[in-house]
Amino acid sequence: MDDRGGSFVAVRRISQGLERGNTCHSTSAEVVAGSAAWLGRGLSCVCAQRRESDARPSFDITPAQEDCLQRLQNRIDIAYDSSIPEHQNALRALWNAAFPEEQLRGLISEQWKEMGWQGKDPSTDFRGGGFISLENLLFFARSFPKSFQDLLRKQEGDRSVWEYPFAVAGVNITFMLIQMLDLEAVKPRTMVGATFLKFLSENESAFDLLYCITFKLMDHQWLAMRASYMDFNTVMKATRRQLERELLLEDITRLEDLPSFSLLAR
Repeated sequence: MDDRGGSFVAVRRISQGLERGNTCHSTSAEVVAGSAAWLGRGLSCVCAQRRESDARPSFDITPAQEDCLQRLQNRIDIAYDSSIPEHQNALRALWNAAFPEEQLRGLISEQWKEMGWQGKDPSTDFRGGGFISLENLLFFARSFPKSFQDLLRKQEGDRSVWEYPFAVAGVNITFMLIQMLDLEAVKPRTMVGATFLKFLSENESAFDLLYCITFKLMDHQWLAMRASYMDFNTVMKATRRQLERELLLEDITRLEDLPSFSLLAR
């Protein structure tokens, strides 16, 4: 926290027992608590925790959809562990995709601040989003390299003096999507969640793709609102509202049909 009112957020992930179904990753969740370590000046997750007593309807899902949801939840429940070679390799791969011309000197290095991490050790920022937030960033870098680089280097639009930090914003987006889609529930409890599950059952990479769309949409909103650092939460709320509206549009049969998908460039 700094003198401009920086804030931190506690992230809880609540265990949900999911029954196995039949197609598309899987596990039981644990509680993960602690600071998501967003940078100061007000950059914190905009998603408030939902009370256990909140009563909402659930939607019936097919066995195949149930299995896809379980598999995605398994990914969500994996914490980033700097001692696991697979996680180390993914982090190196992210650096190489972001800065192919610059050799990384170590997994703990001041260089990471160039990507918008809070400090020299990115693992401390993954507590809010887990390993999937790293996978999301890597998927974005590989699938839409031009858009990834444009956002990383703030190359589009009339940028403000105080910009959002790219990498930490990316972790925030992962966490926001998990809450918006209610992915820790056994079954979808909102129409948005039910709609997304349909896309997920048809495309195993649907969450990663929606992440890319959301990141680009967030930056688009940032520019449209002429936002600066302290406006990040307001921008995230506007992004979430727009995304929910688009997911519920008629004639949307796949994520590529979303209006905001057109913002992405490979």
